[in-house]
Amino acid sequence: VEFRVPTGSTKTLLVWGLEPELEPGLEHCLFSAFSKFGPLYSVRAHRNAAVAGPGYYAIVKFYSAGDASRAQRVCNGQRLFQKSPVKVCVCTKQKGFQQQVLALNSNKCQELANHYLGFNGWSSRIITLQNVSGFDGENEELGKTLQKRSVKYLCAVEVTLPNHGLRTRGVALGEADVENDADPLELVTASRRVQKLAAGKALSSAFQKILLIVLENGKVAVEYNSTQEELTDSLTEEELKGLVQVNELSLEQFDLEEEEVLSDLSFDDELPSLEMPSN
Repeated sequence: VEFRVPTGSTKTLLVWGLEPELEPGLEHCLFSAFSKFGPLYSVRAHRNAAVAGPGYYAIVKFYSAGDASRAQRVCNGQRLFQKSPVKVCVCTKQKGFQQQVLALNSNKCQELANHYLGFNGWSSRIITLQNVSGFDGENEELGKTLQKRSVKYLCAVEVTLPNHGLRTRGVALGEADVENDADPLELVTASRRVQKLAAGKALSSAFQKILLIVLENGKVAVEYNSTQEELTDSLTEEELKGLVQVNELSLEQFDLEEEEVLSDLSFDDELPSLEMPSN
């Protein structure tokens, strides 16, 4: 199991024959029924096409193909939470499935880690959080030079799995434009949002280097994902802080592609599992 958005059809179940009366709480019912077999990435219910008659079908996506296969064998032909049996199949066609590999957002990474490793089975801390802001691009308009303020923070996070003797690091960039940098409140608000975004993306980046091996007896082994190895894991803490502060640093390499978007984050919330570095 990787800390990535699941791709491929073998991790996805198609559930149909869902009764129309279940509409208000259908996705909750589906989640309760299928999460017994393993952690779920998503549950989506859809109304049947008109030619198929009243009712619903659903797409249930697991992180593990083994969990999906087991759920299909047990649930197919069962009533589950309704009066008539449902039909469940593992999707077999690749067409239409997302093949781009995206990192899980930090919240889902923490959910997955808590499920397989336990709440005390891992920890994380912020090594450094640096303001790398500057002025981006000058545009000439009507004889005036217009500048747009961009707030940027670069964050380094370390994830530790004490029971497995594994430690990984992630570095990521958070960025947002400030329309009116003369307004102190807007600048502070943007800075807090960007700090949280950078910390979340760095946490996600650190989890990308961890592979969870789930055995049939339920035990979990952990491996270091060597395909994701970066220079940041071999540096000392002081060397890493120095790297972040280098002026010639290319920020683009830390712009992690993940599913998390800035608008989903509330700057009033703290990241509960991250520790800020002391001065």
